[in-house]
Amino acid sequence: MKKSFSLAHLTVLGCAPPEMIYIASMAGYDYVSIRPIFMGLPGESNYDLAVNKEMMKQTKRALTDTGIKLLDIELARIYEGLDPKRYLPAMEVAAELGGKHVLSSIWTDDRNFYMEKFGELCDLAKPFGLTVDLEFVPIACVSDLAKTVEVLRTVNRDNAGIMIDTHHFHRSRDKVEDLKTLPAEWFHFAHICDAPEEIPTEKAEMTRILREARSYLGEGGIDVASIINSIPEIPYSIELPNLEKVKEFGYAEHARRCLQTAKAYIDSNPRAL
Repeated sequence: MKKSFSLAHLTVLGCAPPEMIYIASMAGYDYVSIRPIFMGLPGESNYDLAVNKEMMKQTKRALTDTGIKLLDIELARIYEGLDPKRYLPAMEVAAELGGKHVLSSIWTDDRNFYMEKFGELCDLAKPFGLTVDLEFVPIACVSDLAKTVEVLRTVNRDNAGIMIDTHHFHRSRDKVEDLKTLPAEWFHFAHICDAPEEIPTEKAEMTRILREARSYLGEGGIDVASIINSIPEIPYSIELPNLEKVKEFGYAEHARRCLQTAKAYIDSNPRAL
């Protein structure tokens, strides 16, 4: 089976969706994973395509020009006081552009609240033909595999899924054996990257690495092969922010190297038959 790859937003953080798409095409990707939900984070531009109609037109044109497809949109966070309906415009954008998935994560400790709101998010996404894929993040409230599985089993929506990020999986100290016990239909795409083997003990350092210092596959200490070979064959979205590499090579060349090293690593670590 031909493996497919997506260029993720954080990998080329300074690029608007149209530029991302052209970079992805030149580098040899199959998809892009964009962030039309503005999060207001430091250093991030607003790519809200529901509001920016001109950028939406440019994004459509870029997809048509290149044949690149939209894999997913991000990030539909669940946080205290959220009304999930605020994500409806972004879901409409995703559907109009041919996207398949909405990435989500949970940033509140209120279990009853996040269970209710994640379920509501799934219900809102379903008419658009979108799955909602829950990502656990080591600095978030739902921070490991067990908590994520609990959400999916409790909410029990047929368009809910789990999104494994190899960086986060390693940092949460989860076990690949546990991945093999999960329903195959939960898996729609995964984030891949490498990072230093040593797990930071300080949140600030954990955050720095996950936001700006991840490694090309094979150049860190994560056993990425064991993780991805324990889940079904799905598209791999390369989420590999690295400020030093971008400064050295520029976004386009960094994106190309991300894909080149990922393909070489995966080819040298094939699945067991």
